[in-house]
Amino acid sequence: MDIHLLVSNLTNPTLLFFILGIIATLIKSDLVIPESSFKFISLYLLFSIGFKGGQELQHSQLDWEILFCLLFGIVISAIIPFYTFFLLKRKLSISDAGAIAAAYGSVSAVTFVSAVSFLQLQNIQFGGHMVAVMALMEFPAIIVGVILMKKFEKSEESNFSLSSIVKHSLSNGSVLMIMGSLIIGIIADSKQAEDIKPFTTDIFKGFLAIFLLEMGMTTAKRLASFRKNGKFVFLFALVIPLINGCVVAYLSQFVTQEIGNRFVFSILAASASYIAVPAAMRLAAPKADPGLYIPMALGVTFPFNITLGMPIYYFIIQS
Repeated sequence: MDIHLLVSNLTNPTLLFFILGIIATLIKSDLVIPESSFKFISLYLLFSIGFKGGQELQHSQLDWEILFCLLFGIVISAIIPFYTFFLLKRKLSISDAGAIAAAYGSVSAVTFVSAVSFLQLQNIQFGGHMVAVMALMEFPAIIVGVILMKKFEKSEESNFSLSSIVKHSLSNGSVLMIMGSLIIGIIADSKQAEDIKPFTTDIFKGFLAIFLLEMGMTTAKRLASFRKNGKFVFLFALVIPLINGCVVAYLSQFVTQEIGNRFVFSILAASASYIAVPAAMRLAAPKADPGLYIPMALGVTFPFNITLGMPIYYFIIQS
């Protein structure tokens, strides 16, 4: 992997703000992001990701390959949290297992951007519909994670209803925001959508920086949980993304022959969400400890993917 790309990713301003948040907590600074402001930023990020994905899908010429790509992405996002949940709940609480499973089934927009940079350096093109695939992969994992949490938390109750849990998951504010924004992005008039582009695109990284600043402070406050389960969750955050990325790098050849699309699929499967899922879990699973799933996704999985993961997945695809 090109050293310049590695340095560029590691010096990304948004990640540096995450580090600033950790430092602020460690030095006991009085820096605080108001709860109401943070909730707005969380919803904004979900809205922006969904709307941009819908716009990309609107501008793509739909064919069978695109439809199969969209379906493949949804299936990946649903399967990963399902099997990882049962691995995790052996060592962790139901809430923590569900939140971590959702994070690893969902995707990282920043990792996606890093993958695009990698492809550009290799002069490899990828389909614009892959942005829509990324957006679509956000919510199935959240839904599966919430369903599994509710099911096992209520497994001893006789009035357990799977349909009510599905309804609750779909009506969750975070899931509704990203799904609704995706649909609106698809049907919205392109010219009028340009009018809100400064809001949906230009300021995204600025809000992301503030979001990660708060996430850094939250993570530093909850690091005790990470240290308590350190060995298990650290290995999970390394091994599971590697397995997911390698398997999808191989299987993607049955969906598309485009190297760029296959690479994006592999990195999306290997990544873990630290934007959409933390925003959703704060609302849907307040018992889940962000001191576990945020450091795992951002502190372990993300650096692994941009240093070793990408070259490995690229090698598998080219083999």
